[in-house]
Amino acid sequence: MMLLKTTLLGLCSCIALTLFAQNQPMISGTVRSGTDAVADASVVLFPLNKVEISNDNGFFRFAKMAPGTYEMVVSSIGFKAYRQNIVLQDQSISNLDINLEPEVVDIQEIVISDQKDENISGKLYDVSGTAIYASKKTELINVKSLNANLATNNTRQIYARVPGLNIWEYDRGGLQLGIGGRGLSPNRSSNFNIRQNGYDISADALGYPESYYTPSAEALSKIEIIRGAASLQYGPQFGGLVNFVMKEGPKGKPIEITSRQTLGSYGFFNSFNSIGGTVAKNKLNYYSFYQYKRGDDWRPNSHYDQHNAYIHVAYELNEKLKISGEYTLMKYLAQQPGGLTDAQFEEDAAVSLRSRNWFQVDWNLFNLTLDYVLSPRTKLNWRTYTLQGSREALGVLTYINRPDVGGVRDYMADQYNNLGSELRLIHQYPLWTQQSSTFLIGTRVYKGLTDRRQGDGNTGSGPDFVFTGPEPNKSNFRFPGSNLAVFAENIFRINQHWSITPGARFEHINTKAEGYYYKQNIFIADDKIVETKENPRSFILLGIGSSWKFGNGTELYANISQNYRSINFNDLRIVNTNARVDPNLKDETGYNLDFGFRGTYQNWLYADVSFFYLKYNDRIGSIFVRDTSFMTYRLRTNVSDSRNLGLEFLLDGDVLKAISKGMAKYKLNLYTSLSLIDARYVNTRNTAIAGKLVENVPPVLFRTGLSFGNPKFNFTYQFAYQTKQYSDATNTEETPTAVDGAIPAFAVMDLSLSYNWRVFTLYTGVNNLADAKYFTRRADGYPGPGIIPADKRNVYVTLQFKL
Repeated sequence: MMLLKTTLLGLCSCIALTLFAQNQPMISGTVRSGTDAVADASVVLFPLNKVEISNDNGFFRFAKMAPGTYEMVVSSIGFKAYRQNIVLQDQSISNLDINLEPEVVDIQEIVISDQKDENISGKLYDVSGTAIYASKKTELINVKSLNANLATNNTRQIYARVPGLNIWEYDRGGLQLGIGGRGLSPNRSSNFNIRQNGYDISADALGYPESYYTPSAEALSKIEIIRGAASLQYGPQFGGLVNFVMKEGPKGKPIEITSRQTLGSYGFFNSFNSIGGTVAKNKLNYYSFYQYKRGDDWRPNSHYDQHNAYIHVAYELNEKLKISGEYTLMKYLAQQPGGLTDAQFEEDAAVSLRSRNWFQVDWNLFNLTLDYVLSPRTKLNWRTYTLQGSREALGVLTYINRPDVGGVRDYMADQYNNLGSELRLIHQYPLWTQQSSTFLIGTRVYKGLTDRRQGDGNTGSGPDFVFTGPEPNKSNFRFPGSNLAVFAENIFRINQHWSITPGARFEHINTKAEGYYYKQNIFIADDKIVETKENPRSFILLGIGSSWKFGNGTELYANISQNYRSINFNDLRIVNTNARVDPNLKDETGYNLDFGFRGTYQNWLYADVSFFYLKYNDRIGSIFVRDTSFMTYRLRTNVSDSRNLGLEFLLDGDVLKAISKGMAKYKLNLYTSLSLIDARYVNTRNTAIAGKLVENVPPVLFRTGLSFGNPKFNFTYQFAYQTKQYSDATNTEETPTAVDGAIPAFAVMDLSLSYNWRVFTLYTGVNNLADAKYFTRRADGYPGPGIIPADKRNVYVTLQFKL
C-alpha cells in the first residue's frame, strides 16, 4: 500500500507540474489514422525544412519556434500526404490532430501497402488504440506474412520466433492450443490470458481458464504477446496475454474473396473460404469466413471433424464514433486414441489402446465494441462479450497399462455461460511542455458460470454423450464466479529518451461451488456429499517499468509486476483414478521481472535480448506419491515456492537487404530464437522436490530457420530443438503408468514452399521432415492417459484463390 500511495503522490505531483509549467512557443501534435497512432511519420516544416519523426504514440514536436507562417507536410508509407498552413504567434500550438488517409494503389492487381507488415516478428508500439505497452516485454507475429502450415494451425511454425515458449504437440488438426512461457505449464494455455480482438475466449477466466477454442490461423492478421507484466491491464495471471487479431475486410475494395483448399497426409482435408471489403463510402467494413476440416491422423481411432465460422461488421457513424460486432462459432468432434507407456512408445508409437474415447466442443462467442474519440488526445473503448459454450469428454480414464475390457465409460460434461464488459479510457497530455505523456484507466466486470457434471456413460463405443442414470453418479456442481477489476497505468516521458510507466490493478474475485459428489466406498454404498463453498478475496497488484530509447531505433527496457493465480474450484471434485487433488489448495502469488534490449538495426535486423526472473509462491503442481494400498498416483497440491530465471534471445533479419542496402529483388531472412531457463523448487522441506527442476520446463529451447524468395515465390526451412524435461515435481524418470516421467530431448525440422501466379497461390510443405520420433506430453487424463506421441512426417498442399 505504501508503494501505491507513493505512486499516486508522484502522479499528482506531475499533474501539478503540468498545470504550472510555462509554455514556450512550439508546434506539436499527433499523427493518426482513424483511432490508431501512426509512428515514424515524417513531419516537415517549410520554409525552415525542419524535420521531426512521430514517436510510437504518433506524437511530434517542434520546439523554440519563432512566430511566423509555416507549411507543414506529413507523410508516411501507405498513407496520402497531408498539408496544412500554420500561423504561429506568441503562444504555442499544441493540439494539432493530423488524420492520415490510407493510400492503396492497384497496378496490375498488385496492392502496394505498408512495408512494415512484411516483417514477421517485432514488438508492439508503446501506445496502440487504448492500450499501453511501454517498457513491457512484447512480441508480435504477423501471421499473414508466414509461410507455414496454417491449415493445421501448426504451432511449432507459427510461434517459432517467440523465445521461451514450451509447446505441447498432441493435436495435428490444430483444434487446441497448448503453449506455456518461462516455465509455466502449456496445458491448454491456461497460464496466459487468451483473447481474440481484445476479449476473453477461454472457458472461464476465473474458475477454468483453459482454451478449447483456437482461432483459425488462416483468418489471423497477427498475434500479440505480452509477458508477465500484462497482469496490470489484462488480469493477474503469471503468463501474460496472448491476443489473436483477426483479419478485417480490405480498406480499398468493396469485395475480396479468398478460397483455400488443403489436402494432407492421413486423410487431412481443409476448406477455408472468406469474403470481406469496405462499402457505404468507406464507412462499413466487413469480414466473414467459414472453415471445415477433417482428418484421421497417423494413429488409429483419431478421426476429427471441425466447423469454424466468423463474421465481423464495423460501421463508422462519424469521425468520432465506431461500432463493431463479431460472432464466432466453433464446434468439433474428435476421437482420441489415448496414451502409451514408455515401452509401447518405443516398440510402436502408431498403436492405439483406446477406441471408445471421444471429445466434443461447441463454442459461441459474441462481442460488441464501441470506439469513441472524445478529442484528438482522448479515446474511449468499450467491449462487451459473452461465451455460450460446452465441452464433453467420454471414455476410459484408467491407467493406460490396463486394457479397456468394456463396460461403462466415464462421462464429463461442462456448460459455460460467461458475460464480461471492459471499459478503457486513454488520454495524452503534455508534461513539462516538451513530451506527451499518456494516462490509461479502465475497469472490467465479469460474471461466469460453469455447470460441471461427471458420471457413468453408456457401454458403447461411439460418441453417445448421455449419462446412464437419472443424474450423474459421481459429481454435479455449479461454479458461479464474479470479478470486478479497476486498473490504471501512466507513461511519464521524462525527456525524448527516458520514460517511466507505473501501474496498479485492484481485483475483487468471488468464486463459489454448489452441488454434490459421491464418496466412493468399498463394502458399502457410496455416500452422497452435498457441498457449498464460497471464496471472496480482494487484492491490489502493483508494477512499474522504464525505458530508455536511443536515437537509432533501439531501447533498453525493464519492468517488474506482481501476479496472482486463484485456485479453481471446478477442478477439485473431478474423479480421476490417475490423479487426486489436495482439498487444502491455496492461491498462488508472485511476480515477474524483465530487463532487456531490443530494436531494429539499420532497417534490416530486429533483435530482442532479455533476462527474466519469475518468482512463484505456493506453486500448484504434481508430486508422485503412493497410498495405503501401495497404488501410485499424482497428487495436485501446493508443492512449494519456485523461481524461474532465464535468457530469451531473438535475432531476425534480411541478409540480402543489408548487403544490397535495400536494393535486392529477393529476401533472405534468417532468424534464431533461443531461451535458457533454470526453473527450480525452493523454500521447501520436502527432500523429494527440494532443488528439483520445475515440471514442463525444457532448460534449452532453440529454433532457427531461413526464408528465401520474392513476392512470387518463397522457400522456408525451420529447425527446432529442446532439451529433456520432466512431467512432475519429483523429476521421476519413468513409471509403469507413463503418467509421470521424463520427456526426452528431441529435434524436428519443417519445410515450406509457396508460388504465386496471378490470383492463384500454391503452398506446400513437409512437417517433421526427418520423421523424428518424439513426444512433448504425458497426460493424466484426456487425451491420454500416458504418453501422447507427436506427429510423424506429413505432407500438405494448399491451393489459394484470391479475387
